[in-house]
Amino acid sequence: MELVYQSRGEGAPLVLVHGLFGSADNLGGIARLLAADYCVISVDLRNHGRSPHADGVSYREMSADVLAVMEKENIGSAHVFGHSMGGKTIMQLALDHPERIERMVVGDIAPVRYPPHHSKIFEGMRAVSLSGPASRKEAQEILEAYVPEREVLGFLMTNWRRGQNGAWRWRINLEAIEAGYDDIAAGNTGGPYGGEVLFLRGSLSDYIKPEHREIILSLFPKATVRTIEGTGHWLHAEKPDMVARAISRFLGA
Repeated sequence: MELVYQSRGEGAPLVLVHGLFGSADNLGGIARLLAADYCVISVDLRNHGRSPHADGVSYREMSADVLAVMEKENIGSAHVFGHSMGGKTIMQLALDHPERIERMVVGDIAPVRYPPHHSKIFEGMRAVSLSGPASRKEAQEILEAYVPEREVLGFLMTNWRRGQNGAWRWRINLEAIEAGYDDIAAGNTGGPYGGEVLFLRGSLSDYIKPEHREIILSLFPKATVRTIEGTGHWLHAEKPDMVARAISRFLGA
């Protein structure tokens, strides 16, 4: 699959991969900062952003898509950063193709299976589609009944766009993502990967827990964990300066 991606800056290649329901645009804050020192390549994963839609959403499929971008850009190996689902995607890439990874930074996710916790989001997004709202405001009012958290609501609404025919629609492939949700919740397999890995966790997030330490080290023996204080799961959006600095320091170590 040929993903849509954007490139900025010069220097060693650094590939950025967004999370579930996101796009490359969501990583724009840290991409702009990191482009001062790196050639930053921000991808839209399959079924997200402007990239094509497909049925499969396994991490081996999505990591193969990212590898195809590297091939297209003639990149033998690169630094990588991935947030949430994107973090699992780059972890799978490292486990399957360790020679293609220089250093890796994982944003607030562990290589473990997580219990389902997006059911209300799927329900709300389906309700919007079925209602056929005539404006962004109407769509947001429908979704708000299912997703009252203001920040999450705003994040999801970035996917509500006009199509080429002028009709409002979800830009993401909602059906494929929901059908493949079990693969998205799954943990990573393979490896181990012997390179340096930095896990960044938000101090207010519960995605990386003490009980995940054993499986993290079994797959990534040289992993270290750093906490970004005062941030939740979307740490890169809440404190982009701090996250970009942490990434730069680690990649330059």
